[in-house]
Amino acid sequence: MKKLLVALTAAAAFSAHADTLTVAATPVPHAEILEFVKPALAKEGVDLKVKVFTDYIQPNVQVAEKRLDANFFQHQPYLDEFNKAKGTNLVSVAGVHLEPLGAYSSKYKKLEELPGGANVVIPNDATNGGRALLLLAKEKLIKLKHPEDILSTTKDITENPKDLKFRELEAATIPRVLTQVDLALINTNYALEAKLDPSKDALVIEGSDSPYVNILVAREDDKDSEAMKKLVAALHSPEVKAFILEKYKGAVLPAF
Repeated sequence: MKKLLVALTAAAAFSAHADTLTVAATPVPHAEILEFVKPALAKEGVDLKVKVFTDYIQPNVQVAEKRLDANFFQHQPYLDEFNKAKGTNLVSVAGVHLEPLGAYSSKYKKLEELPGGANVVIPNDATNGGRALLLLAKEKLIKLKHPEDILSTTKDITENPKDLKFRELEAATIPRVLTQVDLALINTNYALEAKLDPSKDALVIEGSDSPYVNILVAREDDKDSEAMKKLVAALHSPEVKAFILEKYKGAVLPAF
């Protein structure tokens, strides 16, 4: 009976002192990563509640309206655009992971081997098309009018010394034409579906310094709370790094 009373008292004390942190997340990998850190946070006195969303609007709206404490689904460029469009002032608390894009070839082992007039295929959507061009610019294959503009298009190419011939296709279909072109810019999730190993097969791949690192986002007045600091520490732990590397096998990379 005494042991039971002690246990109940301890539980009541934890409940009284636990900080509840409610975080919005899209299902994969964001909610899965948050669920993974729940037990560690509980030991730190933080009751993490994960609210899953499948859209990209409500998580930001509800954090701004103080209905949620934070969210985990977006990268900084998206957050910047949202704040600008909606007049909000949400901020990045920490970068967690990257879902990278890489350049692949079935004909060449190095980018330097690409011949003049090489055929290059990139995604046809603004976000991934811009990412592809930024990656090629970083490798000095092309120069862009605005080297940091993630919405760059082929019209923004100012120098193209190898006279690369660009074609745009839907991102999901690009692996199918890999053998028909000289270079293909492929999102890692689609590369994995095509049985490519990003860590071995990509001639070059986005690094953790990419602007597309997925971030934990909160309000300015809440970003330094003790509970938030504990969540960041948990997300940046060696255990989470190992979890990401093991579970996603290159489709998701730790950014810390």
